[in-house]
Amino acid sequence: MAYSRPRDEIAALCNWVTHAGVVGTPFDALIETFCEKLVSSGLPLLRVNFSMRAQHPTVGGFAYRWKRQSGLLHEEYVRDSNVHYGWDTSPLKVLVESDETEFRYRITPDRQPFRFPVMEELMQQGATDYFAQQLSFADLSRNDYNNIQDPTAGTMGLLASWTTDRPEGFLEQDIQDLRAVLPTLGLALKSNANYRMARDLLGAYLGSDASKRVMSGEILRGTTDRMSAVILMFDLSGFTRLSETMQGDDLVTMLNDYYGMVVERIEARGGNVLKFMGDGLLAVFSGENETEAGADALDVIEAIRSGMEEVNTRRKADGLPVTGCTMALHAGDVSYGNIGGRNRLDFTVIGPAVNTTARLSGMCAHVDQPIVISARVAAPHLLARPALVSLGQYRLRGVAERLELFTLD
Repeated sequence: MAYSRPRDEIAALCNWVTHAGVVGTPFDALIETFCEKLVSSGLPLLRVNFSMRAQHPTVGGFAYRWKRQSGLLHEEYVRDSNVHYGWDTSPLKVLVESDETEFRYRITPDRQPFRFPVMEELMQQGATDYFAQQLSFADLSRNDYNNIQDPTAGTMGLLASWTTDRPEGFLEQDIQDLRAVLPTLGLALKSNANYRMARDLLGAYLGSDASKRVMSGEILRGTTDRMSAVILMFDLSGFTRLSETMQGDDLVTMLNDYYGMVVERIEARGGNVLKFMGDGLLAVFSGENETEAGADALDVIEAIRSGMEEVNTRRKADGLPVTGCTMALHAGDVSYGNIGGRNRLDFTVIGPAVNTTARLSGMCAHVDQPIVISARVAAPHLLARPALVSLGQYRLRGVAERLELFTLD
């Protein structure tokens, strides 16, 4: 069959992809427009799939699947050994475990039953030819490069698969054009992926608000904002005793069980977890005003209290050690920003209100209550929350005024 696609169309497409990568066009828009442009140029693509690894604590990789009839679909692969994505029977697995960078498979009835289950599905959609490529983003040995898109492992790179429904399959010029465009597309996606990776990692280690501030340029030591916040300090009870009797891995699993629940509930109410401190954490709430932030923090306290019961019930059923917790709430003005050494910074909060919250946390044992809340947080909510009970007035070390303290009944 004669090939009539002008050669300058591929060059123009590569130029467009380069510009899209430079200006940071989002994955979805870049990939969908790219596929549509390839089809408009005369390449009869039925289905296209791009897969990349992710640097994220819970997401191992992501894929973008474009179909001519239905457009773009985005999928993420969670890091869970109990979840399977058909990798073991995928042609992409064969590709990455080989010494090749390409894999082609003609989809014709005479090849049934197919070696790969996905080919049966593709043939039912009208596919006649399948072409896959792998592009590494690093100069690594084959052993390190293996399993690039296993959802739980792999090095950075791009896997691409292309399917056509042209009766005679891909033409040789089609293959050459796909070879020509993939490196340019890979560079654009790599640029976007690097930004996404930095955003995801900063979000995982700094929290959503702090990561956005850092990504927007708040990176100088001493750069802080003055803000009003409600401060939460959460601590697990009896951690020292447990750490002396449990194996290291079991202790980490226990921490993750409790922290996973606590962080989820804090973030669900708009709070920001700023720091993990062994058996405790520091979080802040900053709503439209202090009263609103206090309401969110009080909701979180109650949610964590019920969440601790749920985690303990589950762990007891599995024969695992359980524990309790203490929580303290206070409010005030804090300095929020970059604090630390020249080359090692922490994005956190400091100020008298933070110190007072730490003192309140220490008061839990003194008043024999797992929850201690300052009057500044509790007072605006006494009528709406009858569970708030006064514990009386106390003088805290390092705090000039006596404070009335409350707990949640």
